[in-house]
Amino acid sequence: VAEGEPGEGREPFELPRFWDALGQTFQVTSQEATKLSLAFSRPPLPSSEDCQKLSEDVQNAILAVATVYYWLPKSQGTTLRKMVRDATTEVVEGMIQLTDTILNAPVESLSQEQLISTGGVWEACEQVSNLPRDNQAAVVSALAACLGVVKDAVEEMEQALVEGQDPYEDIMEDEELGFRGNRDTYWSEADRQLLSSCMGLMKASKACLKKVLTAVKAHGKAESPEQIAQLDDLADIANEISPSVDELALSMYPPVNPLAVRLNAAKLASVLKKVLEIAKTSHVCPPSEEGWVQFLTGAVDHNMNKVKNFTQGQL
Repeated sequence: VAEGEPGEGREPFELPRFWDALGQTFQVTSQEATKLSLAFSRPPLPSSEDCQKLSEDVQNAILAVATVYYWLPKSQGTTLRKMVRDATTEVVEGMIQLTDTILNAPVESLSQEQLISTGGVWEACEQVSNLPRDNQAAVVSALAACLGVVKDAVEEMEQALVEGQDPYEDIMEDEELGFRGNRDTYWSEADRQLLSSCMGLMKASKACLKKVLTAVKAHGKAESPEQIAQLDDLADIANEISPSVDELALSMYPPVNPLAVRLNAAKLASVLKKVLEIAKTSHVCPPSEEGWVQFLTGAVDHNMNKVKNFTQGQL
């Protein structure tokens, strides 16, 4: 589904009416998928006239879904719009897959693939009820997803550091060679000192997302263009945290390259400081929230300075 803006001359946009219309079009599409699947579930095949009618009904349902999606202007929030677009795309792709399955399936009986494809369209259409209803809810959802990914990355690295000197022990044992003394597969004491500061940055990432998420839940609003834009800015920069955490984590596995670790740590620190700066200057951060912003900014600087100190003589 391509990007677009509502046409000229339309009535003023209202979110409740949009959601009603989108829900109706998704429901109709689900019903058309059922009709299409049943028509081709057993012989005899529908007549050419019936096939044409089925085809037109499916096409009209999909066009209605796409049309309603285009009613949602970017001014309602790019984060919300992307989530609606993804849900719309999933419905369209599901119907394409169902049609392909029917065209390629034997006519004798209802195939397992056809059942799965039909269920896939139903599931995609039902998602409309779970979509966030405004940009504040959309940004909450996006931040929560980022936080979940970062939490997993932090826990994985903590476990690797605790389990022992050799993070590859369980996948690289070689019975014939016996004990491996390869320094490329374990952390030295100097490595561990450096990685401790990197873990500090990763934990700061988790804390940062958690605090921003709480602030958006408590104070976030999607009532004015400025508020909506500020929420989108937060979501956009927060989306950069997870990839930056992953890159840092990957560079922390042995053999440790101090330069790579330092560069990835600096990139993550820069992203975190941007998140904190954007949060601080937005409506989600009244004076009551400034304490944690200042604290986390200090934590990022502290851990980044330690990374610099540990790598100074190794570059």
